[in-house]
Amino acid sequence: MSRIGRKPIELPSGVLVALSPGRVQVNGPLGELSQVVPARMQIEKNEAEILVTRPTNRGEDRALHGLTRTLVANMVEGVTKGFEKHLEIQGVGYRAQLKGTELELAVGFSHSVTIKPRAGISFEVPIPTQIVVKGIDKQAVGQTAAEIRKVRPPEPYKGKGIRYRDEQVRRKVGKRA
Repeated sequence: MSRIGRKPIELPSGVLVALSPGRVQVNGPLGELSQVVPARMQIEKNEAEILVTRPTNRGEDRALHGLTRTLVANMVEGVTKGFEKHLEIQGVGYRAQLKGTELELAVGFSHSVTIKPRAGISFEVPIPTQIVVKGIDKQAVGQTAAEIRKVRPPEPYKGKGIRYRDEQVRRKVGKRA
């Protein structure tokens, strides 16, 4: 067994972890997540921590070790705190609103675009130019935010479109007279 790269994942109180060969299931205050993991990685659960160990020091095992550890850590964080992505809409007349659980976007098309949330995902629209995507599964939150951004990505000349809150859009110089 390799002792290199052994960084335990701390379990907060109220989080239950069930281990079976090739699968990890995490239960917490916000919900339940399950993930298939490589069977070569050994996952051990102590009282207050989870430890992922790799069988060898080969490059492939090292990569799978990091991936497995990060997947399990994200599951633990998701069922305790949850994840969220913030999007901003820029452009004259561009706005978002909630219709029940669905998100309706008016972003310069002749029609509005409706986005249905995936299972376990919810939307918030604090003001018409901001969207918050929330959920316990980090991958699903990121994928849903990327699909919303894809409706109208920011364009480089005026910067109009849907962008992540911290995203810097590279601006181009327009035509010169």
